[in-house]
Amino acid sequence: MQDSTTVTSQSAHQSGIFQPIPPLARYAFFSIAQSTDATALKTALQRLQSVVDGETVVAALGPQLVNTLTANVPGLREFPVLTSPDGLVIPSTPAALMLWLRGSDMGDLANRTRALEKLLAPAFGVGVVVDAFRHGDPEAAHGRDLTDYEDGTENPEGEEAEAAAFVQNTAPGLDGSSFVAVQRWLHNFATFESFSTEERDHIMGRRLTDNEELEDAPESAHVKRTAQESFEPEAFVLRRSMPWLQHEQGRDASGLMFAAYGKSLDAFEAQMRRMAGLDDGITDGLLRFSKPLTGAYLWCPPMRNGQLDLRLLSI
Repeated sequence: MQDSTTVTSQSAHQSGIFQPIPPLARYAFFSIAQSTDATALKTALQRLQSVVDGETVVAALGPQLVNTLTANVPGLREFPVLTSPDGLVIPSTPAALMLWLRGSDMGDLANRTRALEKLLAPAFGVGVVVDAFRHGDPEAAHGRDLTDYEDGTENPEGEEAEAAAFVQNTAPGLDGSSFVAVQRWLHNFATFESFSTEERDHIMGRRLTDNEELEDAPESAHVKRTAQESFEPEAFVLRRSMPWLQHEQGRDASGLMFAAYGKSLDAFEAQMRRMAGLDDGITDGLLRFSKPLTGAYLWCPPMRNGQLDLRLLSI
């Protein structure tokens, strides 16, 4: 089921960003291989350019890659390390390239990942691959976090979503592009499950039973920390987050693969700073049971004639 966001026929963005989250996905993060020069990188990106459709595969380029090519993408920068007043570190883990593979069959996603690794070698090497999935009613407008709370309730819709997520009215090669902040959050479910139902609702700022916002929620409630219209300027982003799960060291580790797309990185950064308590000393209640393991900023080029538009990289 499609949500209420619609795409204008003139849009040149990667359409997978605007579509609802898929049943299954893979986030493949690539690094630049040692001793790889700009010519080899451009050759690999030309191969990638011909196979990324922007829908089943969404491509995002990191500052390191852009800088290595001596190119310039206005507004692109590295994810900052942030430290909350109580000492919690919001980490920065830069990536040269991220491919978000979207689909409904894990075998197909695995095969496509392997094909993309081969396509990009030897200039790029795959580092981390995170498998993700949609949780909750498949017919609902939004998926759910593994805490069972709805994710993306406050997403803008329609033209407002397009205005929030994509660069417009600037220059060819930049218009239609999007900046994305990606974080892998690890949940501590033993801690979360020790909270009462009321305490969980107050952490989120919404009731689990009906998703209604709580008027009496504390200032630390996630809803209040990230109320997009409460910032100056307003900090609207388009969330496309998905739960992740992997078994390691004899136990399940899981959480949320957070992804926020924007016309710039400023809106997300404003939200993250407030969540960390850097504005007023009040940290987001989410940090009581969840922590980010990674953090990266990347740029999603627009599409042109059915291919990635890499003219800003002179490709």
